[in-house]
Amino acid sequence: MTDFNLSRRGVIAGAGMVAAAATLDLPGLSPAYAQGAPVNQAPGFYRYKVGDITITAINDGFARRPLEGFVRNAELADVKKAMAESFLPADALNITFTTLAIQHGGKLTLIDTGNGDSGAPTSGAWAANFKAAGFDAKDVSTVVFSHFHGDHINGFRLKDGTALFPNAEVMVPAAEWAFWMDDAKASAAPEAMKGAFAGVRRVFGPVAKDVKQFEAGKEILPGITAIAAPGHTPGHTVFAVASGAGKLMVMSDTTNHPALFVRNPDWSAVFDMDGPQAAATRRKLLDMVSADRMQVAFYHAPFPATGYIAKSGSGFEMVPVQWSTAI
Repeated sequence: MTDFNLSRRGVIAGAGMVAAAATLDLPGLSPAYAQGAPVNQAPGFYRYKVGDITITAINDGFARRPLEGFVRNAELADVKKAMAESFLPADALNITFTTLAIQHGGKLTLIDTGNGDSGAPTSGAWAANFKAAGFDAKDVSTVVFSHFHGDHINGFRLKDGTALFPNAEVMVPAAEWAFWMDDAKASAAPEAMKGAFAGVRRVFGPVAKDVKQFEAGKEILPGITAIAAPGHTPGHTVFAVASGAGKLMVMSDTTNHPALFVRNPDWSAVFDMDGPQAAATRRKLLDMVSADRMQVAFYHAPFPATGYIAKSGSGFEMVPVQWSTAI
């Protein structure tokens, strides 16, 4: 039996030996490995079932956000501690983007559309991942929006005005539409928000007359019920997806990264337009899905951005699903 040295020094030294061996032409090492690993990941999509409904998570890359100023009502030292406890960097957070494609009854529905060509250089992977998942934009029957922040709507229409889903019905929360399409609110908005108002008009203006507004508390499509979740934005909406015994809560932006805002539901991200209301909504929804043992999907959780919520002290924990080759 080999006598392994499992001291910290031995482990570190062993790792160095492996790294060194990887650069040598040694027996048992493939040339590809010796020459260095590829830099790209596999396509970012992941399928799972909710009853008879097939959900496909589509990743749109990430944007790097400095930690300073990110949580409005917490000390930076506490935020850094929370990051360290989750083995995340102490200076910045990679915020990921994951939309959902829903197949049910022969129809293909999207919930949100990603950044398009308007996001960070590390985003914009959505179209390639959507195609890799076997989908075609012309087959999308409905696009449902949770709210109107740019990372959720800009994938609907590119900078040059190209609309990507030519055959899709567009469905939006009525409260969100009322806020962002109000000319008086746009004129009175602080300078930092004027770009967001302009972006909403750029995306939806050409199809405004055809946009279908929905009220919360109603089934908007078979198996999909809209639930008001205000605070992040005035009309921010989450969605309960149900089929048979299967239940999924699409949490949208109820939280940003779970390591911060699921564990600390009273913290408010800089993107929350009404921090106290967003925190109250967050705690209410996390309590509900925890009690009901309901699967959840988050827009900003690590890919594939789905799992369950367990209570933990005064907060909660996200428990990721076990990745599976089976759908």
